Amino acid sequence: MSKLQKKYREEIKKSLQELFKYSNSMLIPELKKVVINMGIGEAARDKNALQDCVKELTMLSGQKPIPMRAKKSVANFKLREGQAIGLKVTLRRKRMYDFVDRFCNIVSPRIRDFRGFSYKCDGRGNFSLGLDDQQVFPEINLDEVKRTQGMSLTFVTSARTDEECFQLLKALGIPFKEREGK
Repeated sequence: MSKLQKKYREEIKKSLQELFKYSNSMLIPELKKVVINMGIGEAARDKNALQDCVKELTMLSGQKPIPMRAKKSVANFKLREGQAIGLKVTLRRKRMYDFVDRFCNIVSPRIRDFRGFSYKCDGRGNFSLGLDDQQVFPEINLDEVKRTQGMSLTFVTSARTDEECFQLLKALGIPFKEREGK
């Protein structure tokens, strides 16, 4: 069991139970999965660039990503049906908690001009954020990076409201901006 998962089970669940006064312990929100998406854009035409993106995403997530393919051909974008246009990794259980722990404590402080993430969730208890550069991850060798690549991270929770999601992710250690009036 990872350090963050142990903290969730022993401390965070109890604090959320007291904060929201749940009648049943199964109502306490938990982190279900973390999805990492990387759109490869111009690299879609170059096989070597695609392999570099796969290698980088494998290093920072700990598992091999699956390629997302175009569903339709679009001539204006020089896009063919079935062409790889992105990569996706879904992390669950121990890998998920290890990734969130590394992301909060190591990666977030390395982001340039970082003041915290926006606390706006999607309205259904999930939180998404985007990173402009993959070089903030310490797993990636900066000498091998040929081009900067952005990615989006989605934290999927069992929370039913945005406030529950915000409190859960804040307790897990995700650095948010200060909220006005709170």
